[in-house]
Amino acid sequence: MRAITVVPHDASTATVTEMPDPPEADGDLVCDGLLMGVCGTDVEITKEGYGWAPDGSKELILGHESLGRVTSAPAGSDFAVGDLVVGIVRRPDPVPCPWCANLEWDMCSNGQYTERGIKQRHGYGSTVFRVESDYAIKADPKLGDAAILIEPTAVVAKVWEQMERIGQRATYAPKTALVTGAGPIGLLAALLGVQRGLDVHVLDVATDGIKPELVAQMGATYHHDGIKNLGFQPDLVVEGTGVGQILLDALRQLNNNGIVGLCGINSLTDEISVAMSSVNKQMVLANQAVVGSVNEARRHYEQANEALASADLPWLERLITKKVPMETWTQALDKGQDDIKVVIDLQS
Repeated sequence: MRAITVVPHDASTATVTEMPDPPEADGDLVCDGLLMGVCGTDVEITKEGYGWAPDGSKELILGHESLGRVTSAPAGSDFAVGDLVVGIVRRPDPVPCPWCANLEWDMCSNGQYTERGIKQRHGYGSTVFRVESDYAIKADPKLGDAAILIEPTAVVAKVWEQMERIGQRATYAPKTALVTGAGPIGLLAALLGVQRGLDVHVLDVATDGIKPELVAQMGATYHHDGIKNLGFQPDLVVEGTGVGQILLDALRQLNNNGIVGLCGINSLTDEISVAMSSVNKQMVLANQAVVGSVNEARRHYEQANEALASADLPWLERLITKKVPMETWTQALDKGQDDIKVVIDLQS
């Protein structure tokens, strides 16, 4: 099989490699790899030295955002030949910690988890992959290629779940939501907010192009002139940029009893001067909360599958702005100004 590989910490090794077919130990479902989604984590692994190869291997097969088609499934399983599937990224640690023991590997407390395509397990970025039935999601067939969005949607499904759980500390009646950043995570977070019946606002730096169009088409409001100029105080904020100043501005604009969900990180090392005593006073007196969220459990993939199946398919398809052939996959690491979700065609 052909696979997208890199030796972590050596960007010059990014290539397409002929590899043996995946071993049975990788899972009981055999799939043709169709698409691999590319995000900042893949860029970090390829260009910035992040990631860990499996024990006994120098290279790592990339691909944690996956879409495949089943070619072989065990008798009596919930899967059949032809099903579209998405592979779950994380596997629980072997100890296991209390969270992993409860199938909440996204909350692993000791860091001994592994991740397909990121940490000590080969990913799904190959012409053929295997995955365990328990770690595979059967995508709604009507999604087609848009099923590649299930994994990033699962990320924001968890953020929404976490904010809603915090909201249950008292009467929970949010009306407005702000999403910072109009990349894939931001737009999908906004979609889930609209589906919840909220008045959703999206903030980004683009002044025209596809991002404002997509926000308007989903029934949300687009802003590009800063949080301080919103004209309202959001009840909920999904922060998807990882930029410190944007987070601080969002906190200062937050409504009483408001909640901020953090799901964005970046490699910026910007330092800002913050009067933390003032921020602390505001959050205490206004009953505000901030929660960080990373990765996702199986239920979040299932929530994502359901949310996407309920969305407008042409709108979802517009999120995929570039499809790159496998042989030239490194082109997918450099996004253009109007690119949102870039994917790699594993069968090209």
